[in-house]
Amino acid sequence: MTAYAIAHLHDVELCDDIVDYLNGIDATLAPFDGHFIVHGARPEVREGEWRGDLIAIAFPDLDAARAWYESHAYQRILPLRTKHARGPVILIDGVDERHRATDILR
Repeated sequence: MTAYAIAHLHDVELCDDIVDYLNGIDATLAPFDGHFIVHGARPEVREGEWRGDLIAIAFPDLDAARAWYESHAYQRILPLRTKHARGPVILIDGVDERHRATDILR
């Protein structure tokens, strides 16, 4: 089942470290079949307030997402981002196309 790495980043200081992080992250995703599905788009806020950026990366499954995050290649560039951006990052399983809202009640 597809899994996702999702970040809600704010207070991003666009600097050389962030540019280096962006230049390096794609190579860290490739061995785990990860790819961006949301990155850099400005949301159309319909309810509540929003600040920051949403980033979503898809992986074949949660094991691949974990392996990517824990990989030496990603851990090596991670401080370039964490020193200059704040916000949570989560790994989470997706649902398939047959999922219905009431499935969580089972």
